[in-house]
Amino acid sequence: MIKIMFVCLGNICRSPMAEFVFKDMVKKQGLDKEFYIKSSATSYEEIGNDIHYGTRDKLIQKGISFERRKATRLKPEDYKKYDYIIGMEDSNIRNIKRIVGEDVDSKIYKLLDFSKNPRDIADPWYTGNFEVTYNDIVEGCVGLLEFLKDKYSI
Repeated sequence: MIKIMFVCLGNICRSPMAEFVFKDMVKKQGLDKEFYIKSSATSYEEIGNDIHYGTRDKLIQKGISFERRKATRLKPEDYKKYDYIIGMEDSNIRNIKRIVGEDVDSKIYKLLDFSKNPRDIADPWYTGNFEVTYNDIVEGCVGLLEFLKDKYSI
């Protein structure tokens, strides 16, 4: 089983969106038994809060199922638990490394590094544009899934 942790600043917008988009993708391809997928934050700011209404509304609009959840923070022990820890932007990557330590096993990536156009995914908390964020996350998740299918021959 491939274990993936998506990470953003607060775990209410981008990382849960990536979690549910990726879960939807693997389920539609019959690969959901191959993956364990979660999300978390690098900060304590939103701990305990459910996903942002903008993320929730976008997932509903796109027909992607999700469940109520509470934002959690990445823990140092998550580095051993997960095969891939995937941030949304450079500042997430820096903060992930502050939490888990040095990336000795090359597990830490930025989501859009799996796309043909590597870049940061803007935080819709600040931009208000959940559509752009959604499209970027889909682009990254498609690339990530293709990478993993190739690497693990699934």
